[in-house]
Amino acid sequence: MDVKDFDFDLPDNLIAQTPLLDRTASRLMVLDPETGEVEHRHFSNLLDELESGDMLVLNDTRVLPARLMGVKEDTGAMIEVLLLKQTADDEWETLAKPAKRVKLGTIVTFGDGRLKAECTGISEQGGRTFKFIYDGIFYEILDELGQMPLPPYITETLEDQARYQTVFAKERGSAAAPTAGLHFTDEILESIRNKGVNIAFITLHVGLGTFRPVSADTIEDHTMHSEYYHVTEQTADAINEAKAQGGRVIAVGTTSARTLETIASENGGKIVPSSGWTSIFIYPGYEFSILDGLLTNFHLPKSTLIMLISALTTKEHILAAYNRAVAEKYRFFSFGDAMFIKPSQRKES
Repeated sequence: MDVKDFDFDLPDNLIAQTPLLDRTASRLMVLDPETGEVEHRHFSNLLDELESGDMLVLNDTRVLPARLMGVKEDTGAMIEVLLLKQTADDEWETLAKPAKRVKLGTIVTFGDGRLKAECTGISEQGGRTFKFIYDGIFYEILDELGQMPLPPYITETLEDQARYQTVFAKERGSAAAPTAGLHFTDEILESIRNKGVNIAFITLHVGLGTFRPVSADTIEDHTMHSEYYHVTEQTADAINEAKAQGGRVIAVGTTSARTLETIASENGGKIVPSSGWTSIFIYPGYEFSILDGLLTNFHLPKSTLIMLISALTTKEHILAAYNRAVAEKYRFFSFGDAMFIKPSQRKES
């Protein structure tokens, strides 16, 4: 399959730069995966699409304020450091900018010296490994000094950093938010539970690779990035029980979908408690092992995410729906509107 077949025209003014005041005020496009028909609703109408016994699976990863602005200790030159992955106690793989100014042994200071970092490694791709030096608790200092690593297509300043976190964010480690979850409030989650819908949480720490364009010409030649996931025994048991009782498994976001399918595809359609790294690449032709429906935001053209959602229906239905979204001026990407891909009737029968 050609990557260009998943392209569409998106005017820049439809890329949402700021979140709405009310998390639940976004629009919701409801897509029938078999017919391609769409309904234009609002996010609060999601409750109408869910049924008692359904299992809604959300990603409880918490975004790190991973962008640090510092200065070289010896020259005072400005250095930006973006935390990517912790590799050892106080040691992180990062992206530094400008990287050419950061050599082995370079020390960068942040917050008037409250936090220091020494460059201990340089990767082939130009990344930098830093050993951090501080007094106190690292994550508390990071909360004070760090900034949210907003996606590259968001150019406006985020006034309230909490709006790039879900209300159920818990497990630190993500470089980006699981954005489909940004629409939920505690109140709407309670309403969902009151309808008899089960709610479970998994963890997948979103990596910056989610924003990288597909560089290959054909889908089959693309290499997916890896992301860390964790599923507890309690969550695994709850999902399996709901499925056994005939409930539909609905993922909130592509991160939840990838985690569920990574585990279920290796365990005969069951979820087992596990941790690890997933590089699963889902695109049309993929046979889902456990997932029935998906709540998601609107994605970048030619991205692995638009390929994933196409696997739940067809590429033609998704691109037609996206063209409708453009015509109807839906808001796109992280702070944008949502789409609900309904469970297929074939999967329910």
